[in-house]
Amino acid sequence: MDEKHSQPRAELKAELKASRPFMPGYGIVDADKGQGLLPWKWAEDHLSKARNYFVITTRPDGRPHAMPVWGLWIDQTFYFGTGEHSRKAQNLARNPKCIVCPEGASEAVIVEGTAERMAPDAVPEAFFTGYEAKYSWKLDRKIEPVYAVRPSVVFGLIETGGAFTSTATRWRFGS
Repeated sequence: MDEKHSQPRAELKAELKASRPFMPGYGIVDADKGQGLLPWKWAEDHLSKARNYFVITTRPDGRPHAMPVWGLWIDQTFYFGTGEHSRKAQNLARNPKCIVCPEGASEAVIVEGTAERMAPDAVPEAFFTGYEAKYSWKLDRKIEPVYAVRPSVVFGLIETGGAFTSTATRWRFGS
C-alpha cells in the first residue's frame, strides 16, 4: 500500500479539491469561479445509497470491460467482491486502474481510481456486515476476493432540470 493510502481517510477528505471538469463543447465554464459546485456529500450520498454499480476495467488487449457489481462505499473507498477467475479480477490483476459508477445516470457519479485486492483480514468488518444487510447475501471472506477502489478523481453530473452546465463538478483527491 502506498503512503497516500496509509493516511487516515479523513485526511484524504480534507485534501479534496472541487472544481469544474474540463469538457469542451458542453457549455461548462467556470466564469462564476466555483459557484454551484456540488458538495462532496452529494456524491457520497449517491455512492452510499445505490444498490448496483458498474465497474469498468481494461482487458489485456486494451478493450474496455464493464460489469455490474454489488458493493459498498465506506470511508472514502468503494469495496466490492467478485469471483476469483472473473474477467474483472483478471483485468485488475494486470491493470488496477478502473472506473466505478453507481446506478442512475441522470445524476451521475463517476469514480476514477485504483483497485487493490485486499487480504481477507484487511477488509473492514463493516463491509461484510453492511454487504449482508444490504443484499441479504453473506460473502465468504476466505473464498471471494474483495477489492478496494480508492478514488483519484470523481465527477458529479446532473443531467436533469438544466443543471448540467452550472453544477458539473470534479473532485480531485490529494495534491
